[in-house]
Amino acid sequence: MWNYNDKVMEHFLHPHNAGEIENPDGVGDVGNASCGDALRLTFKLDKNGRIADARFKTFGCVSAIASSSALTDLIKGMTLDEAAKVTNQDIVKLLGELPEEKMHCSVMGMEALQAAIAHYRGEKNPFECDDADHEGKLVCKCFGVTDVKIRKVARENQLHKAEDITHYCKAGGACGACLDEIQQILDDLWAAAPAAPAPAAPFASLPVMQRVMRVQEVIDKEIKPLLEQDGGSIELIDIQGSRILVRLQGRCAACPAAGATLKHTVEDKLREFVSPELTVESI
Repeated sequence: MWNYNDKVMEHFLHPHNAGEIENPDGVGDVGNASCGDALRLTFKLDKNGRIADARFKTFGCVSAIASSSALTDLIKGMTLDEAAKVTNQDIVKLLGELPEEKMHCSVMGMEALQAAIAHYRGEKNPFECDDADHEGKLVCKCFGVTDVKIRKVARENQLHKAEDITHYCKAGGACGACLDEIQQILDDLWAAAPAAPAPAAPFASLPVMQRVMRVQEVIDKEIKPLLEQDGGSIELIDIQGSRILVRLQGRCAACPAAGATLKHTVEDKLREFVSPELTVESI
């Protein structure tokens, strides 16, 4: 019996956005009922290109239903570029936690979203289990997992053991015949990984003026142009350690998706170009 927190159980017992959108803009199908889990995600865009509605149909366990429910809450109000950056870790963060053995459910949610975005853009679903042209070498025949997917999941979640791969994408979880091959893939992956660079000085330890200049430069060059496309803007108010305090302006100030904009546009850009330790708050 798995131990689930209250938030997971709330999403399981009272799932948000269950069902399917009629005439959706994007449809993502991943998994296979014969493999134990399957998920269909549909979304509809508004006139500004943001996700106005998202719904799911899931065949699976508590974690699968909760992850799908949380995912639909997470992506509403996002642009497709913002949604494309959503990871399984974002889903887990919204839920609070998932048992390690159930992390594959959050990965399935992320893949359904990517598949739905690919469908909208007229691209091929990259996660069809029975596709003979599926990218990479088939490693786990039981669940249709390739070496490409194993490496991708390992990099995104810093996995080094075959049993961890099983938790995140089920590979090796049935007959177990591929576990040795999975471990070899991981050993080769991390052996070939470049040595990590020496850590830079923590952002919070830099002189105040240097912190302000670095943040303001990214806001001016990377963030403002994106917000201005939708009639919005942003102002830097203060920096307190690693906390960046800003004020959204224009249409962004009253937008229902302001929270998503802060996290998946402002915070993501500052973490990418300044420091991964930063958090952004609106005042």
